[in-house]
Amino acid sequence: MTRLSVFNSPLLLGFDHFERVIDRVSKNQAEGYPPYNIEQIGETALRITLAVAGFAESDLTVSVEDNQLVIRGRRQNDDGERIYLHRGIASRQFQRAFVLAEGIEITAATLENGLLHIDLERPVPEPKVRHIPIGAKNASAGASGPQTIDVAPREGR
Repeated sequence: MTRLSVFNSPLLLGFDHFERVIDRVSKNQAEGYPPYNIEQIGETALRITLAVAGFAESDLTVSVEDNQLVIRGRRQNDDGERIYLHRGIASRQFQRAFVLAEGIEITAATLENGLLHIDLERPVPEPKVRHIPIGAKNASAGASGPQTIDVAPREGR
């Protein structure tokens, strides 16, 4: 069975990157460990908090790979030292990934009381105005030279 893509329209040129991002996000939703929260802590600031009880700072890595925030946890194996009658606390290795929008910056990562906090900053982009020159294809058509069109952001954005 082939999957139909919303991005196959000839009006959506160059949006294949978004399709790959959506595929990555849908694959990551199936993971349930470790649990996490995403909260807004300021006008342009976000915080991702993962519950990583039992993991030390040296057991965790936080990296950005191709606009994807990747958190990995791997505990040192201490099973030889202990005999468990019941083992209900998860200590398995994990990898949790979050797709980041363009321009998102990681500002800090802290481990506190079994919670890994990762702070992100979403800078507000300045509106840009580009002038596109218009040149005549045929010089004998009576054109007086290149003209420009002002492309400005719409009001209210």
